[in-house]
Amino acid sequence: SNPIDILTVTEELKRLGNLKKAGGVAYVSGLTSRVSSSANTEYHARIIAEKFIQRKLINISSGIIEESLDDTIDVFETLNKAEQELFNVTEGTLRKSYDSMSDLIKVSLKNIENLKNKEAGLSGVPSGFSKLDRVTSGWQKSDLIICAARPGMGKTAFALTMARNIAIEHGMGVGVFSLEMSSEQLVNRLISSESEIEAGKLRKGDLKEHEWVQLHSKIKDLSKAPIFIDDTPAISVFELRAKARRLVKKHGVKMIIIDYLQLMTAGGKGGNREQEISTISRSLKGISKELAIPVMALSQVNRALEQRSGVGSKRPMLSDLRESGAIEQDADIVTFIYRPEYYKIQEWEDGENCLGQSEIIVAKHRNGGLDNIRLKFRGQFAKFSDLDEFEHENDSITNESMVSHIPSSMNDDIDMDLEEEAF
Repeated sequence: SNPIDILTVTEELKRLGNLKKAGGVAYVSGLTSRVSSSANTEYHARIIAEKFIQRKLINISSGIIEESLDDTIDVFETLNKAEQELFNVTEGTLRKSYDSMSDLIKVSLKNIENLKNKEAGLSGVPSGFSKLDRVTSGWQKSDLIICAARPGMGKTAFALTMARNIAIEHGMGVGVFSLEMSSEQLVNRLISSESEIEAGKLRKGDLKEHEWVQLHSKIKDLSKAPIFIDDTPAISVFELRAKARRLVKKHGVKMIIIDYLQLMTAGGKGGNREQEISTISRSLKGISKELAIPVMALSQVNRALEQRSGVGSKRPMLSDLRESGAIEQDADIVTFIYRPEYYKIQEWEDGENCLGQSEIIVAKHRNGGLDNIRLKFRGQFAKFSDLDEFEHENDSITNESMVSHIPSSMNDDIDMDLEEEAF
């Protein structure tokens, strides 16, 4: 099926090992006096490309063998380097040394023009929370976002609600790496949130007839959502990088979420825990840049926060980030989740009712402004939503009834279960 001329015949004889038997290149070339026509240029170019790839693979393989035999080189670094080089060959991209200003200006202007067609002027991946998206313009390509909180604040619930919003409402793929909870546990949470049936009932299968109908009706979209969950425990940054590459390449994933940063490993590197966390955060930033997608890592907050006293003293700040100042330095955006109700506080500092509410604190924003955004939090469904969606309900619900419908970690078995699973 391939075109026939001197070049293609010679290559085929080489492949079969019969070129010498046929008399060699000179003899075969002498069989015709015609110059190869341009009719088969595309096929000739393919041969050249194949030879180029073969040379690249030989060079990469030689380097891998050499480094693998060197006991002084970290094997995980060799593994990551090998995958990166093979990935570059597969993508047909070689690292370039620079971009000219004229090219960069053209790209920037094109991006600005494209914003005219974007929903609500968002240039990034929408979180599904309107006020948060107005602050961030969506999660931006190549950004590392840290979402930190104390246990029980709802880190996992926030991340899953956001993944659901991105996948179902906007049709964008999301990769979720869960280092603590199993994929089955995460899916059960998503089902509870989407169907608005309490997790306790789902665990027992104790559903009434109308709840079964509600369950099957509401999870149809969830079953088709482009959410990809990996629950490998103690995953290393090298393995996560490799899996993230495949998710982007194979499924077109637009965002990666990691739950949570402190459970990752640096892949065998030495040093203390602070140095390891520093390596992990720096690597996550590298992944976001390489794949040109936002990467969100959930993170813990120092326990010392619990010892502070005074109005609003439990609200986390940048200095509360656990184990490494490098997290703050590497992150493009740092957010915190704060729920006063967890500390038996019933009002915000401005006197507004805070029961069943949370605050997303944008404490660092490299390319934008800072803000505190209040969201609705329904603990029985582990679900966050825009506050204004439920303002009409708040007018007719008393504080007492809200406490009974929005469980806290102090008075309900469901929240105790959620805390044990570490939000």
